[in-house]
Amino acid sequence: MRVLVIDDQQLVLLPIQKHLVKLGYDVKTETDSTKGLKLYDSFNPDLVIVDINMPRISGLDIVKYIRETKRSQTPIMILSGNTQDVTITKGFELGINDYMKKPLSLNEICARVKRLIGAPKMQSEVKTSNVLIQELCVGVVIPCYNEEERLLSKAFTDFIDRNSGYHLCFVNDGSKDKTLEVLYDLQKGREDLITVYNCEKNGGKAEAVRLGMLHMAKKEGLDYIGFLDADLSTDLANFDDLVKTIEHSDFKIVSGSRISRMGANITKESARKIISLTINFIIRKVLSLDFKDTQCGAKIFSKDIIEIVFSEKFVTRWIFDVEIFKRITQYFGLEKAKTMLCEKPLRRWVHVDGSKLSMKDSIKIVGQLVQIAWVYRTKKTTDSTKLRVV
Repeated sequence: MRVLVIDDQQLVLLPIQKHLVKLGYDVKTETDSTKGLKLYDSFNPDLVIVDINMPRISGLDIVKYIRETKRSQTPIMILSGNTQDVTITKGFELGINDYMKKPLSLNEICARVKRLIGAPKMQSEVKTSNVLIQELCVGVVIPCYNEEERLLSKAFTDFIDRNSGYHLCFVNDGSKDKTLEVLYDLQKGREDLITVYNCEKNGGKAEAVRLGMLHMAKKEGLDYIGFLDADLSTDLANFDDLVKTIEHSDFKIVSGSRISRMGANITKESARKIISLTINFIIRKVLSLDFKDTQCGAKIFSKDIIEIVFSEKFVTRWIFDVEIFKRITQYFGLEKAKTMLCEKPLRRWVHVDGSKLSMKDSIKIVGQLVQIAWVYRTKKTTDSTKLRVV
């Protein structure tokens, strides 16, 4: 039994194809809707699964082609994040057989496929899957410097195996140990879900993140791109919370915040906590920006502002996060920036042994803050603003 799946997001297609093939179906996928029409003619599928919102030719146009131009009764299922009644009604008026709203489980998709065209005669025994097919797709940049001993590879692979819509980009920042080998081993078998970007020379976290973000911005099918520390002091479940916040809001940047709140599991060495609070106080005073926490290594961005934030090199190696907010404020103006930036308190954050930021580095940060204030002085804003906390 042949199944054709057309969706402009490759990260959506991959888990669907993988699971249906395991069940015994012959599956072909296409991200280009124009090519999808040609593939329909040559593949002659028993079932078509198609997204609605695609560039150039929409899913409803594909339905029209099958029903009106080809006059075919091939079963058609819509898989889309579009939940508007008028769109769903239009789909059924054109002759679709089923409409599935993202997010939904891979198990449900397979069950609906079986209901429409039956199970393959030589159906394989496949374990049920708890993977959710998400509406939007996210790229995550993870800068790595000498992470051979503490990179939690299984945590990353388990996450992308359970959560569709994620593409991880590990940036090797000129590591002197075997980090690059570890990353390539991590990537094996998951090349469509994991990218390894290798920087031969160490340029610091700021440059590693910047290059990784610009690299991921070139990938089609991603709606948001963020970055996360390799030590998972902010874990992937928390990062997913940031993604959900930006998905269901008009914010352009959602930044994790380690501010204390009821029920949060925030732990940190006392000395580091004092230094962190002191630096945060200086950030607010020197830069006139009233942030709760600029330095949390977990942030998510709408793809359309990546070029604005990351096109130019950062002034500093460590506190580039402050520069991110300064660039947004300068580009859009203070009032507009207020509506674009959001701090999201984390449910969990734990200091992980082996941090590359030493006590001496912490002291240097004060000088770097002065440097930032000087470089960005030409468009300095005097209005101290608080980010909206959700």
